[in-house]
Amino acid sequence: MKELCVPAKLEQLNHVLAFVANELDGAGCKETVKTQVMVAVEEIFVNIASYAYPGQEGMATIRMQITGVPAIVQVDMLDQGIPYNPLQQKPPDVTLPVQERAIGGLGIFMVRQTMDELCYRYENRYNILTMRKALNG
Repeated sequence: MKELCVPAKLEQLNHVLAFVANELDGAGCKETVKTQVMVAVEEIFVNIASYAYPGQEGMATIRMQITGVPAIVQVDMLDQGIPYNPLQQKPPDVTLPVQERAIGGLGIFMVRQTMDELCYRYENRYNILTMRKALNG
C-alpha cells in the first residue's frame, strides 16, 4: 500500500492529486475511471482541509492500493480531526431547482454515485473513509 501524508491544507491538493494520478497511471487505469477517482479524492481532501481541524492544523493521509483481477483501487482517506461520518449525511434533493436546494452535500453525493463501494469508520482517533473502484469500469 502506498501512502502520502500531508498537512490538511488546500495548498496540498495538487500534491495529493499528483500522487493519486501517478498510482492510477502506473496501473493502466481507464481515463474515465481515473477522472472519477480523482474527483472523489479531491472532494474528500477538500472537506478534510476545510472542516476536519477548525482553528488548528492537522494532517491528512492518503493510502492507495491496487489489487486483484480485475484490478480494484482502494483509497483510504484518514484524518485525526473532528469525528465525522460523511456517509450519514442526507443526500441532497437533486430534483429541486438549484435556487431551492440546501447548500452543501453535492460533493459526497457525487462520490457516492461514482465509487463502487464506500465505507467509514472511526478507529484509534482517526476518521477513515475507504473508497473502492474497479479500474476498468
